[in-house]
Amino acid sequence: MKAYVWKTPNGYKIPIMLEEVGLTYELVPININAKEQFTPEFLALNPNHKIPVLVDGDITIFESGAILLYLVEKTGAFQPKDLKHKYEIVEWLMFQLANVGPMFGQANHFLNKAPEKIEYAMKRYADETNRLMEILETRLSSAPYLAGEYGIADIATWPWVRSGVRNEYVALEAFPQTKQWYEEIEKREAVKRALQKVDEACK
Repeated sequence: MKAYVWKTPNGYKIPIMLEEVGLTYELVPININAKEQFTPEFLALNPNHKIPVLVDGDITIFESGAILLYLVEKTGAFQPKDLKHKYEIVEWLMFQLANVGPMFGQANHFLNKAPEKIEYAMKRYADETNRLMEILETRLSSAPYLAGEYGIADIATWPWVRSGVRNEYVALEAFPQTKQWYEEIEKREAVKRALQKVDEACK
């Protein structure tokens, strides 16, 4: 099994999941700073030119949410028995994919990376990031994890909150329940191993 990654929030998700479920895998670094995601070889794996990609025998999957769902089905890990809980997990996974990832990514771009400081864009995405953090805070005030128990919704969301903290566009102290959730996941041995392996592979 090969996981094509880089040291980005999306790039950390799949190794965290693979470590959590105990599968053997090989990391294949795709240096997005060197535009390796645009090579013909990578295009054959993902028509959207983005990491991560998982190759498992004759199965190739792109999009991090699809990969996480595949690994749940393959291993049976983090798989709820009842339909209600299953779709609670899917809800929070989709919340990350449709909201947290795109909005946090835009916030980081306009606040930290854009060559031109555009006040409207900076405020728009900072405000939206704060709104999404408030949603996480409300949810985590009534449950220890996003879908009640630790699982793929947390695995998908945690690296994005980590990026916000590290790039200083999320003030975690303002969200005490989310801070507690963040620190609990940060302590997990599988998470520590995944972060270390990705950082070492993607030097």
